[in-house]
Amino acid sequence: MEPTTITFARGAPSLDIVPVEDLRAAAQSAFESDPKGAFSYGTAGGYGPLRDWIAERHEADREQVLATNGSMQADAFLFQLKVQRGDTVIVEAPTYDRTLLALRELEADIIAIPVEPDGLDVDALAIALEQGAQPTLAHIIPNFQNPAGATLSLDKRRRLLELATHYDFTIFEDDPYGELRFEGESLPTMLSLDTENRVVYASSFSKTVCPGIRVGYLVGPKATIAAVEQRATATYISPNMVAQAIVADFCRSGALDRSIEAVKVALRERRDATCAALERELPDASFTPPEGGYFLWVDLPDGADVDALSGAARERGVIFVKGTDFGGGLNTLRLAYSGVTPDEIDEGIGRLAEAYRGLSVAAA
Repeated sequence: MEPTTITFARGAPSLDIVPVEDLRAAAQSAFESDPKGAFSYGTAGGYGPLRDWIAERHEADREQVLATNGSMQADAFLFQLKVQRGDTVIVEAPTYDRTLLALRELEADIIAIPVEPDGLDVDALAIALEQGAQPTLAHIIPNFQNPAGATLSLDKRRRLLELATHYDFTIFEDDPYGELRFEGESLPTMLSLDTENRVVYASSFSKTVCPGIRVGYLVGPKATIAAVEQRATATYISPNMVAQAIVADFCRSGALDRSIEAVKVALRERRDATCAALERELPDASFTPPEGGYFLWVDLPDGADVDALSGAARERGVIFVKGTDFGGGLNTLRLAYSGVTPDEIDEGIGRLAEAYRGLSVAAA
């Protein structure tokens, strides 16, 4: 009998922490209070009341906000607007694999700057700029970075803004996890620190409401948002107004804040379980516990073959993502603890350690 599959691959909350009743109430309220807005085509900018709520949250104007079908749609629109073939783009190393895919499809010249425990190595970026790099865009995941789990320090946020102004590039602040801090002190967004219109900010309700809602957004300079909206108009006329109307009611009712608190409690428990299991079962692993978000980045000793480990773990019903998928080393992997219970974490890490030990014995 094959073991039950335990996956550490998907960065999404498990169904047991999705606020089903609050979502049902939000849907009923939205459909009763604004059926025309929910059920009709809207503008490509998104559902007006949701744009207003997002604008208020970020101390911006409605014209600075665009609500999209998930934040990946927002990312794609911004990349298409800002990045032409051969343009230089700064990314973190490691970074989200879909970001790398999108930029490669645009034939961008990608410069990968290492991520440190406190976020992007801004000194290394400054050296690259001094040596002649001329980026159009820097893609940064500032909070609980996917995949490394690192958070960009306040000093680095300020320094990055200074560099963007001096060297004339846009910071794309990709922040789907920022609300999910369960430890430590929250930091201001670069958007809120920006005085020179250098930042375009993105986030998503997939991480705080539920993955299937598929509502994300951009906040940025009015000219940039207007240009992105033109692309959205040409792509789909209007995003999903039903989903956006539900999210708007969900946010205004206070359900979003309740959902965030519930998710944070679950994530902290799952992070703690993952760290404890790794320390107990896989002492060769090194990692830095994140202060929020979904992901934990693991380094195994030099020479460890994570590609082989992936196959051996799958044979035992455990799935994770290899670090090389994100531009990481051959000895690295990402564990997403968000979608697994503490009991599943204990079992899954135990099987992973068994697979690792089996490979070590075979190699001896």
